[in-house]
Amino acid sequence: MSETPTLFTWEFATDPYPAYGWLREHSPVHRTTLPSGVEAWLVTRYADARQALADARLSKNPVHHSEQAHHKGKVGIPGERSADLMTHLLNIDPPDHTRLRRLVSKAFTPRRVAEFAPRVQELTDRLIDGFAKTGQADLIHEFAFPLPIYAICDLLGVPAEDQDDFRDWAGMMIRHGGGPRGGVARAVKKMRTYLLELIHRKRERLGQDGADDLISGLIRASDHGEHLTENEAAAMAFILLFAGFETTVNLIGNGVYTLLRHPEQRAQLQQSLADGDTALLATAVEELLRYDGPVELATWRFATGPLTIGDQDIATGDPVLVVLAAADRDPARFEQPDTLDLTRRDNQHLGYGHGIHYCLGAPLARLEAQAALATLLTRLPDLSLAAEPSELRWRGGLIMRGLRTLPVLFTPEG
Repeated sequence: MSETPTLFTWEFATDPYPAYGWLREHSPVHRTTLPSGVEAWLVTRYADARQALADARLSKNPVHHSEQAHHKGKVGIPGERSADLMTHLLNIDPPDHTRLRRLVSKAFTPRRVAEFAPRVQELTDRLIDGFAKTGQADLIHEFAFPLPIYAICDLLGVPAEDQDDFRDWAGMMIRHGGGPRGGVARAVKKMRTYLLELIHRKRERLGQDGADDLISGLIRASDHGEHLTENEAAAMAFILLFAGFETTVNLIGNGVYTLLRHPEQRAQLQQSLADGDTALLATAVEELLRYDGPVELATWRFATGPLTIGDQDIATGDPVLVVLAAADRDPARFEQPDTLDLTRRDNQHLGYGHGIHYCLGAPLARLEAQAALATLLTRLPDLSLAAEPSELRWRGGLIMRGLRTLPVLFTPEG
């Protein structure tokens, strides 16, 4: 590739890594016009990416954007502005970020996540039961998509009878571009209306039913005498759902797809699981995150003053997008970065970000991915792709990287 590659086409989405390799080498901090028309800087080298992710001069709050494109909904999550859901962790800076993160981090301690493990395993088995006897499945729609939705609903305290509504709304959100026009914004609004009603119902019942779910915890939490407003609680529940489900859908989907395309690595993992050894499973999930992770670009940042990244001067108000997918294949940081190595030990990838916005739900995502991969590979050991890789389509969208479908074949159970 001798000239600047074309970015953000369907061909690019199928395999963006050669283009990112070119940018890393020739234009590591690269100004481009995004499909939305917004101009932004793409940061592609690992060292620069890590610096940018932790730089307090890069604000998460879109009010710092020089062009006010956020008013038109061109930056951030589709539908969040019209639904009045902007005050969440991905859009705010300290001290508000510090306060809200401290309130919600109690739900994601290693102890809480470990207590949740049997429930994740139960959901995993139930979903596989649904297709295991048929010999074929679309692993996105029948498995990778519902698993994190039901898990996060349980964690938030969404009653079982309402969880299928959540599944429908989440489906609308994940199909951005593929659904009816305006469908994403409508789904987000429905979700917000529902969350506000649920928060209201739980507040009235607080203390009567001893609920230990996350929404009840948010209502109870008082930080230096400062309660969360209902709007903040709704925005918090929304972002946990949004950030906590699409990333995990893609982590499981991309992970299974990668393993199916690397039969030797997959056989090694299956053998270790058969031997009752889970050590390789843990490093495998980290390597799958690095190799073809669920989040291609970190969410929007805006320069609050002039700064330099790499050798590039960035002006006040400029949007900066850190390309995690490029940084995690940087040969200056990772040995043989384009090779999948499930045993890789030195693997400080940026798949969950870095700095104060490091992914709060990382322990839960790891748990879900480990349960999903281990159970699939153990119960359906001869799993194979039911389509040519060239026939598979990747979802459009700037931030996330994930397959629309993942058709597979296997010997039916039982």
